[in-house]
Amino acid sequence: MEDLIRQVTTALKGMWRFRWYGVAVAWVVTIVGVAVVMRIPDRYEADARIFVDTQSILKPLMSGLAVQPNIEQQVVMLSRTLLSRPNVEKLIRMADLDLKVKGKEEQEALVDSLVTRLEIKSTQRDNLYTLAFQDPEPEKAKKVVQSLVSIFVDSSLGANRQDTVSAKAFLDEQIKGYEAKLAEAEARVKEFKLRNIELQTADGQDSAGRLAQVAAQLNQARLELREAERARDSARAQLSNEKDSSADLVTKSLLQESAISVATPEIDARLAAQKTNLDTLLQRFTDQHPDVISTRRLIAELEAQKQKEMAELRKTAMATAALPGGSTNSLAYQELTRMQAATEVTVASLQARVAEYSARYAQAQALMKTAPQIEAEAAQLNRDYEIHKKNYEDLVSRREAASMTGELDSAAGADFRLIDPPRVSAKPVAPNRQLLLPVALLAGLAAGLFIAFALSQLRPVFHAAGDLRERFGLPLLGVVSAVVSDQQRRSERASLMRFSLASGGLVGLFIAGMIAMTVLGA
Repeated sequence: MEDLIRQVTTALKGMWRFRWYGVAVAWVVTIVGVAVVMRIPDRYEADARIFVDTQSILKPLMSGLAVQPNIEQQVVMLSRTLLSRPNVEKLIRMADLDLKVKGKEEQEALVDSLVTRLEIKSTQRDNLYTLAFQDPEPEKAKKVVQSLVSIFVDSSLGANRQDTVSAKAFLDEQIKGYEAKLAEAEARVKEFKLRNIELQTADGQDSAGRLAQVAAQLNQARLELREAERARDSARAQLSNEKDSSADLVTKSLLQESAISVATPEIDARLAAQKTNLDTLLQRFTDQHPDVISTRRLIAELEAQKQKEMAELRKTAMATAALPGGSTNSLAYQELTRMQAATEVTVASLQARVAEYSARYAQAQALMKTAPQIEAEAAQLNRDYEIHKKNYEDLVSRREAASMTGELDSAAGADFRLIDPPRVSAKPVAPNRQLLLPVALLAGLAAGLFIAFALSQLRPVFHAAGDLRERFGLPLLGVVSAVVSDQQRRSERASLMRFSLASGGLVGLFIAGMIAMTVLGA
């Protein structure tokens, strides 16, 4: 904060050295600004008010059947129509504004100037339109507003009927075109359906849906076939067990002998490998070598394991051979035979079903190669047909609405009433000199301060010893103070007095001028 205060103080001291330049620039800029403001020509405003009566009992009755633009749409339409270039050129001719125009460029400049100065003000609640125009010549402004009112009323009368006729003609032309397009689309859809009649289904499924449906049916049939095959295999196994249980005693004895002659091939292979390893070790080492001892111990363990497993296998074989059998003519055997026959029939029927679904699936897969293109063509044909049909129906309904709208406008059109005729203000409405003149004074003061500050920056001085030391970074040996005499003090006071008179005189003279202008204006 102290650095900021020090910088501001230094800047003010520097500006004080060039205060007379600032005062001179402030006087010059203020005088020039006041002269410019006073030379701005006065502008007078002419205006007129028009009331548009759009209320009618027929409009609520025809709501939904005819087009009824709201007030906002009417305001936009009227403003755009009134300020269009043809209307502005017509306005120039009616108000005799082209008498002093000598070339095309002046004509264009005049049109652009009128477009920017013409105003259309509306109050949406009361349907009141105010037409206003400003110009240095009061009679000219009034004449322009009178011409503008005439153009406004003339352009509004009959405009709706002309728009209705144009809209009906356009809609009739479009309807004829869409009738031809709709007939062509219907013919293309008919030819496509006849050409691809085999792909059409009652439920309207596409190729992917049909393929998924056939695949689901095929998977279900395969599942049922596997279930039937499992049932058939189970019946066969039970029937085989029933047959095996009724074998004779000779078969039992054979089975018993074969069961007794069991073998352990895995253990035998391991024993043979260990014995071969033992022979190799004995050729290299003695009987007391640790590897020889461990190998012999492993061989002994394998032989004991072999004897144990052979004993268990013999017991199992004897127990299996001792099971009792039955007669092949038992009720269980007959029931199993009937069950097997039934499962064979079921398996056969399911195999036929799976074959049929497999053929359908293969056919659907083959159609999938061409189906997307056909379906895309069908979708495009249907889309074009639906678009043409929708546009055709919309155009027909809008043509009927346009006809009723034209009849409604003829029966209950808008009524334009001139509420206030064109008149010109007694006093100028622009420019606002009481606002512009203080701006000129502020601009002069700002220019004076800027000049003083700029000169202080271009020709800087050091007001403190610390600033000099910080600027050059060198040690300061000493400071010589200035001795101000009485004559110099009197000279400085006189200079300060002259500066105060010059600055205060500018502000006081300006205030006196503002007061005099206000009194004279009143």
